[in-house]
Amino acid sequence: MTAPMNVGYDEIVRVWREADTVEAIDHAWVFDHLMPIGGDLDGSALEGWTLLAALAAQTSRLELGVLVSSNRFRPPAVLAKIATTVDVIAGGRLQFGIGVGSRPDHPLGRREYDAHGLPFAATADAVAALDEACTVIRRLWTEPAPFDFAGEQVRLTGAFGNPKPVRVPPVLIGGRSAATLRVAARHADIWNIPGGDHDDVVARSALLDRYCEQIGRDPAGITRSVHFAVDHEHPQRTRDAIAAALDAGFRHFVLSPQAPYPAGLAHWLADRIIPGGG
Repeated sequence: MTAPMNVGYDEIVRVWREADTVEAIDHAWVFDHLMPIGGDLDGSALEGWTLLAALAAQTSRLELGVLVSSNRFRPPAVLAKIATTVDVIAGGRLQFGIGVGSRPDHPLGRREYDAHGLPFAATADAVAALDEACTVIRRLWTEPAPFDFAGEQVRLTGAFGNPKPVRVPPVLIGGRSAATLRVAARHADIWNIPGGDHDDVVARSALLDRYCEQIGRDPAGITRSVHFAVDHEHPQRTRDAIAAALDAGFRHFVLSPQAPYPAGLAHWLADRIIPGGG
């Protein structure tokens, strides 16, 4: 995952093109923030979905996505159209990441809403909106005729997706709160959580299992994904974290190296971090 903040487009393209040739790397990601959330807070930040479309055209093998789209940024029917366009450009390689959006207690995430004139709904409303968004987005990708939708947060009249995605993208829902995990139990093909606290990651995965069982869904139907920052100076720490997550049933890993990105970064990740990659 190349966070598109305080880094140039050309540098990101270089890393992605290299990663596209490294078999051990299956998927690549950008994030969805309109302003930096680290480093120089007044520095540059590229918009995630626009960037992803460009990167889709620059690659041919990698699955790709946004980790994760803020459902607070875009109306879901518009997001469905954007995602479809990226999937068409990518030839069916999109993994569709989505989440509630920034936490209300995270000032570096919250400030971008005020700076761009975007409303910041209360958490309960935002979680309900995510649930409804997942429903209508999948319907827009799959239903052959226009439909209406009258939810509490989302209302559509004559909604219709044309064209359809090349492949109905797997839905990755990111988050750790109990409310978000309930949404993931209903809608996710992949569930992602930030790493760092292994015991919490395992506990949240077990909670997702229980929510799946409550609604009659097989928990094994949701791939478990974890996001790790890569420690360049101490790669063994990242390898140990991956090994622990593998033992806990996680099979989808997102690795975040720190910019500036050295030449040969993707090969270094394959050789020094990814199990069996070298």
